[in-house]
Amino acid sequence: MKFVDRSQEMQRLDLAASRPRSFVVLWGRRRVGKSRLLTQWSARNESTYTVADQSAPAVQRRYLASALTSLFPGFDEVEYPDWRALLQRLDRDADNKGWRGPLIIDELPYLVAAQPEILSVLQNWLDSSTRRVSLAVSGSSARMMHSAVLDSGAPLYGRATEAFAVRPLRAGYLADVFPQLTPRALVCAYAVWGGMPRYWELAEPFGADIEAAVDALVLDPTGPLHAEPDRLLQAETPSAMALRPLLDVIGNGAHRVSEIAGRLARPASSLAGPLASLREMDLVRREIPFGSDPKSGKRSLYQIADPFLRFWFRVVAPNRSLLAEAPREARLMCWQRHRSRLEAHAWEELCRASVPHLHRVVPANAGFGPFAPAQRYWRGNDPELGIVARSVAGSDILLGEAKWGTAPRGLQTGNALRLGTLPVGDASVRVLMFTPETAGDSNANVIDARTVLDALR
Repeated sequence: MKFVDRSQEMQRLDLAASRPRSFVVLWGRRRVGKSRLLTQWSARNESTYTVADQSAPAVQRRYLASALTSLFPGFDEVEYPDWRALLQRLDRDADNKGWRGPLIIDELPYLVAAQPEILSVLQNWLDSSTRRVSLAVSGSSARMMHSAVLDSGAPLYGRATEAFAVRPLRAGYLADVFPQLTPRALVCAYAVWGGMPRYWELAEPFGADIEAAVDALVLDPTGPLHAEPDRLLQAETPSAMALRPLLDVIGNGAHRVSEIAGRLARPASSLAGPLASLREMDLVRREIPFGSDPKSGKRSLYQIADPFLRFWFRVVAPNRSLLAEAPREARLMCWQRHRSRLEAHAWEELCRASVPHLHRVVPANAGFGPFAPAQRYWRGNDPELGIVARSVAGSDILLGEAKWGTAPRGLQTGNALRLGTLPVGDASVRVLMFTPETAGDSNANVIDARTVLDALR
């Protein structure tokens, strides 16, 4: 698949490359495109890229030495007894040649898992006054990257000159990979593949045939994504497979801590750590209603963060035995039973995500200013509102309704809405209807899928 977007990330990496002795840290879950980003960046610089693997330290050093041989002939002709010796040789050769890097080490957690002492070696090397080479590291294990680099007590904490998470691609870029799909069909594709570039790459050869892609890649037990969540959890260092039951119950409709605890037959007080780990891995997100104190957890809901995982835990996880024996038609029926609800969920999610960016794509005469990120609202007997946001200026409240099926003919006005205890204050209320197709409706208060996807680019 062609390289899509990542312009902001590439700008940050290029700026880091222009600084001497820089230390760049990237992290993000498996399949999000870290390696592709780093190899593209490497091609723009006189850098050396190497990816660590799960092997013995001596073998890992041999692989890195081999990668450096293209810059420093004979670098791999020496057997390095430890990492310190290899880095000292790198400093000498780089100084003689005037090479400043960056040296890119992908999947740093594999090196740390094999020999934790490497962190103190890297710490000393990064602090050394003789170092001239810039370093960039990445990792899929969020927990390992935090403990090694990002947490306040981590050995490499505070040394990074650039550090950021690689996030899923925005849904608007699906059109670059699947140009044959209509805006509504792109939303359907997002409900399955989310924003993960690797999933897009696997689905690309199927074109507009989403059913064929879903069956061949996910539902079929031989498909490459049939056991994907287990691989994601096993990729953590150490393995996070013990967290799998939480994903199962959240994926099947338990969203409050009390509900999750009840289904697992565990005390609610025991879930704070596991839920924090899942959030750290970007597998689960915590939602609070609009206007609530972010520090208060009383009204929090926990959701599967990724559309693909949401689809997997709703369709694949409960039907693994059936899918193992069923023919294609029966497998697809398992998906079709949930398809509409999954697509509606994804559509509302995309509508909320588009709100801070809509002012860039709606007509200028619509008077649509920038809004803060949108949230849902729920409280007691109040009506649940799917899309609520306050304008950056603070003078307006946006209320939105996402309709995946047939949209109602008329829109409610702000005065007609039953707002309950929604914290509106003196702000004026603006109501928007989000619907995939508008049938030529030019109403500025109706936002269609094309507009939403254009905003998410």
